[in-house]
Amino acid sequence: MPASPVLPPPERSLAIAQARRELIHGEGPRSRGSMRIEPWIARSWERCIEAGRQPQQRVDFNPVGRSAVRDVAERNRALVAAARPVIERVSRAIADTHYFAVLTDAEGIVADVGPLPGGADGSNRHARNIARVGVDLSERAVGTSAISTALAEQESVWLHRGEHFFEDTSVYSCAGAPLFGPRGECIGMLDLTGVQVVERPELRHLATQSARSIENLLVMNEPCELRLHLSWPGCPGNEATEGLLCIDAGGKVTGANAAARQMLHQPLASRSPHALHCNDLFALPLEMLFDAARRGDAVLEVPLWSGLRVEARPRRGGKGSPSAAPEARPLLRDVETALIRKAVTDARGNVAEAARTLGISRATVYRKLWRGRAAGSAD
Repeated sequence: MPASPVLPPPERSLAIAQARRELIHGEGPRSRGSMRIEPWIARSWERCIEAGRQPQQRVDFNPVGRSAVRDVAERNRALVAAARPVIERVSRAIADTHYFAVLTDAEGIVADVGPLPGGADGSNRHARNIARVGVDLSERAVGTSAISTALAEQESVWLHRGEHFFEDTSVYSCAGAPLFGPRGECIGMLDLTGVQVVERPELRHLATQSARSIENLLVMNEPCELRLHLSWPGCPGNEATEGLLCIDAGGKVTGANAAARQMLHQPLASRSPHALHCNDLFALPLEMLFDAARRGDAVLEVPLWSGLRVEARPRRGGKGSPSAAPEARPLLRDVETALIRKAVTDARGNVAEAARTLGISRATVYRKLWRGRAAGSAD
């Protein structure tokens, strides 16, 4: 660690100081200096002021008892297990910067910590103050920080030292990214912090990517019968872009990562009785996905009801939990007919236009529709 504080660039320091005078101390109207503070920082400062806090108040990092440490570890067992290998990788990437990783739960309570600069005990008390399982680093305890703002805003952030509300915490520079569970709920955050070191705003990107890796591991550990690895055709998936979808034996979606929720335009996955079903997403029978997983097919092109197509790698899930037997699913013939009817409807009855959209001949459209009507009459 450096012997003396490492300050941000003078221009940045001036803007922060001016914003503090205007927004915290109420000295004069807002100016260009205050506008250079991120809106989410201003919102956090305002919450601290509304709570009756003052910047010069002392911040107490109280000791954490053994029973409290055990409780935190038990509550966050799955999160810590998924995060630990990622924290190890991150710690190697930041080893020469004197930053370290902190994992918290959704309340801002520390659940795990990476190696501290200067050895197992850290190089100074500022690092040791926050690098303890069970310590409260929420906004109610330490004011504005990357931890509190990432949890409040549910997006990644970078916080310069002077942007902390309390003067006691102005020694820290930190990047933070929220963590979302397999059902889309915020379950914690990953923080990368340095004490009186050169500021590294690029760590925001590292924190964001590392958070996505933790989320993916949580989905991979989720019990399910079938797991789909999704990507767009011609765009090979990787850890940052690949969608992951967990499906139970009855076809209900029980978990998903952020990429899958974005690709399928579905905000959440749930274990509720009204959970999203595969039939709501994919225009092909569930059995085809299970059959492909059993065969070990590398890639299956799957149509969506929106008319888009995705590439899926179906894999049998692990730690499968009992579920209801699969419901009867439509035959491929019926799904095909439904897609053709939709294309004709979208084309306002213009069969030629529908055929061009589908990439088939008009004769095929007529034949498929006639066969569908005949099958319906027979039923």
